[in-house]
Amino acid sequence: MREELILIVAVIIDLIIGDPNFYPHPVIIIGKIINYLEKNFRKLVTTKRGERIAGLILAILIITLTYITSKAIIYYSYRVNYYLGLMVNIWLLSTTIAIKGLVQAGFAVYQGLLAGNLELARKQLGWIVGRDTNNLAEGEVVRGTIETLAENTSDGIIAPIFYGMLGGLPLAMTYKAVNTLDSMLGYKNQRYRYFGWAAARLDDLANWIPARITACLYILIALIKGKDWRNAIRIILRDARKHPSPNAGYPEAAIAGSLNIRLGGVNYYQGEESFRAYLGDARKEFDKEQIQDTISLMYWNVGLFLVIYYLIRLFY
Repeated sequence: MREELILIVAVIIDLIIGDPNFYPHPVIIIGKIINYLEKNFRKLVTTKRGERIAGLILAILIITLTYITSKAIIYYSYRVNYYLGLMVNIWLLSTTIAIKGLVQAGFAVYQGLLAGNLELARKQLGWIVGRDTNNLAEGEVVRGTIETLAENTSDGIIAPIFYGMLGGLPLAMTYKAVNTLDSMLGYKNQRYRYFGWAAARLDDLANWIPARITACLYILIALIKGKDWRNAIRIILRDARKHPSPNAGYPEAAIAGSLNIRLGGVNYYQGEESFRAYLGDARKEFDKEQIQDTISLMYWNVGLFLVIYYLIRLFY
């Protein structure tokens, strides 16, 4: 089967099945290995420099191990039987993509708001964001949902597909390892400021191109769907770099511009106030239906990306 068809089938599998709980997800396995290595590496270092070096070595080990293991699994699966190899390839590739899980998370918040159950909506949002959600007003719940949907369109969908396009399953799974390293170690607090610096920088590097592809695709989709594509361009150019992340601001700014809303503002983390620069202009008030709009734009984003990829492979 052609590589582009394997990738498209993997996306379809994720759309239909997502990540069931009845089998161990590869990312969970990667996370357990990271946790084990962190505990043991920390026993060996006592200085800031030592933490930096240990964190870098840990990241290199995880990335190398993930790539080699993924490549070996595919190689030996095909050696046993072509169709077995094909199934293993498609299944593992589908686990690197998070369309269904992301949509379900966003829709769960939307359903809570639709039912008039703000408490439930806050709780559902709390599962997918790091900020405090217990006291959020409805508009802030909508904002938090849109921000995480926009950012994770790049991190959770476009990026693994992008690396799957470049290097198949081994590279896509390696990207997930980098992403997992960042989610576990890439914090700017006292515990991880030095130990997690390599994980954070590698994740920034890995997401640089996918984030900008995602933003460009959102502009095209805004044009197709009759959203404010001109404003999306304007907000990306004006505000995307204000985001503390070098990448997340691009898809978020694209969505903010397309929907004529303003993202960013005050968030609370374990009771501590944190201000994030505004992205966009508040031409419209937050409304729960904007969550549905964002989900729709996300679907279109993924679909357009696959169509463009397929056409490139077809003619080149």
